Amino acid sequence: MSVDADIVRRIGHLARIKLKEENLQGLAGELNTILGFVEQLDEVDVSGVEPMTSVIPSTLRVRKDEVTDGGYSDKITSNAPISEDGFFMVPKVVE
Repeated sequence: MSVDADIVRRIGHLARIKLKEENLQGLAGELNTILGFVEQLDEVDVSGVEPMTSVIPSTLRVRKDEVTDGGYSDKITSNAPISEDGFFMVPKVVE
């Protein structure tokens, strides 16, 4: 794919970036260089390579999916500046 000034202008519009007309040709050249590097990746044989999500093998921590009743609102609101009956009290902001 070849990028020209019109495509750079469109990319700038989509990205909400104001581009000067005199910079469009230079940016087009830079984008073409980047796309050339990406095309080189197509030449790499990756058959037999497992897809990976991280360089370091890791697994997610798993916990039991248990339903709890809660029932400890006093502990939750203990650090609140003002609380009443297990609810956070906040200043009135709407009149």
